[in-house]
Amino acid sequence: MTKLTLTKTRMIEGTWQGVITGASDAQPEISVTHANMSVPDFKLVRNETADHWVLTIPVPAAAIADGIQTVLVIDRQADQKIGEFVVIGDEVSSVDLRAEMDLLRAELDMLKRAFRRHCVETS
Repeated sequence: MTKLTLTKTRMIEGTWQGVITGASDAQPEISVTHANMSVPDFKLVRNETADHWVLTIPVPAAAIADGIQTVLVIDRQADQKIGEFVVIGDEVSSVDLRAEMDLLRAELDMLKRAFRRHCVETS
């Protein structure tokens, strides 16, 4: 199994864009979530000449709010986070700590789901 790598290219007009490398010709299985809810409108298009996949995610309306909102990109095959982006709609004081806490919460939720699935599969 190859490890997917996500690299941000830009964010413009409410749309986040990035490049996924490390995938074969088959479309990578990814999911995009915000606040444990699926973001369904993302697009994944193969760039044949550059041999990578272009990921386009419209910023969810729910992510435009006070505080720090994190959108996660997850490799469903490996069940691991390959990237994220943060939307800040508040004062910038202590942003780094709050963003890190938000990411930790999201990763803890992902670990809880994986642990519960493991318990079901092994029992």
